Amino acid sequence: MSDRTVERRMADAMLLVEQFPTVWAAQGAGRISAAHTRVIVDAGSHLDDADRAAYAAVMIPLAEEESPNRLRLLARREAEKLLARSIDERHRDARATRRVWITDGEDGMAGLHVHAPAVLVHGMFDRLSQAAHALRDENRAAARDARQDGQEHAADERTVDEIRADLLTDLVLTGVPAGHDTADGLLGAIQARIDITVPVLTLMGNDVADVTGAADAGDAAAATPVAPPAELDGVIPVDAETARVLAGGASGWNRVLTDPVSGRMLAVDRYRPSRHLRRHLRARDQRCRFPGCRIVARRCDLDHNHDAATGGATCDTNLAHFCRRHHVLKHHSPWHVEQLSGGVLRWTSPTGRTYLDTPPAPNTVVFRDTAVAARAPF
Repeated sequence: MSDRTVERRMADAMLLVEQFPTVWAAQGAGRISAAHTRVIVDAGSHLDDADRAAYAAVMIPLAEEESPNRLRLLARREAEKLLARSIDERHRDARATRRVWITDGEDGMAGLHVHAPAVLVHGMFDRLSQAAHALRDENRAAARDARQDGQEHAADERTVDEIRADLLTDLVLTGVPAGHDTADGLLGAIQARIDITVPVLTLMGNDVADVTGAADAGDAAAATPVAPPAELDGVIPVDAETARVLAGGASGWNRVLTDPVSGRMLAVDRYRPSRHLRRHLRARDQRCRFPGCRIVARRCDLDHNHDAATGGATCDTNLAHFCRRHHVLKHHSPWHVEQLSGGVLRWTSPTGRTYLDTPPAPNTVVFRDTAVAARAPF
């Protein structure tokens, strides 16, 4: 091997032995593999001496249970907690390194590389992927139709990777995917999709959360952890400002409820009901669900009976239609409503009287058992 390779391996070995001795010992004892060690060292190499020791103490037990590939995400998260500078500060500096460059290859080929904010790069790749898959599916459908009709057809046999590269070239050089578009010309309408996970404290702009109400300054410092950063696809940390901008433009967010101690996921719901749920509730309620009100559901507000801000779920057993008048009445008067099984609402008036409002029966055909019908008086 070359002297450069030897130098690199010696440097890697020195970094492991001197800065991560417990990880080296765990690998030597066969508790973790060399691949686990590389993941741990790569994610924690920028930590201070004291932080590296704490980081290694957490990561070694995890490495004994997880594959190196799964460990990578956990290592990044754990290292992120201990870094002196926040992801926001580091991202501001890192943005200054964004660039585009070329590497020449063999056989008349070359590589175009982009180093830019992860959210933008993942979004670019996702849009190219959606367009490539749409184009490939159309090519396959056209070939299948031609075979069924017994017609000659020059099949497009490009892979998704090839189509992605052609579309990127088309977009950069012409601004539109005109040279490789679908028959309906809709590739340009495809928008990128990315998944961002944002802790609620980060979304609200709280960099620090006092979770214990410690009395003295020493306790407060230990009891106010920095809110974790947002994550792109559950892998790459994202600065809080980018996460908030994306949150502001999103049509809806899934809420993940977690255990405050263990962090284990308890439930997932969404504040804004889906179109499917809206259709279901509109068909069930048909009108405002306040007793005596007949305003049709399509002119009503869809409201959480148990307020979403205090943990109410976005589901059919916690939503009902109220006209604006009775929606306001529900929130700003002594009237109280509770949803029972079957979509029945029990209203309690300011004087303590209760009223049941049952969903109106839909306009449909109902079949009865013939034996029961024969015993009926008419």
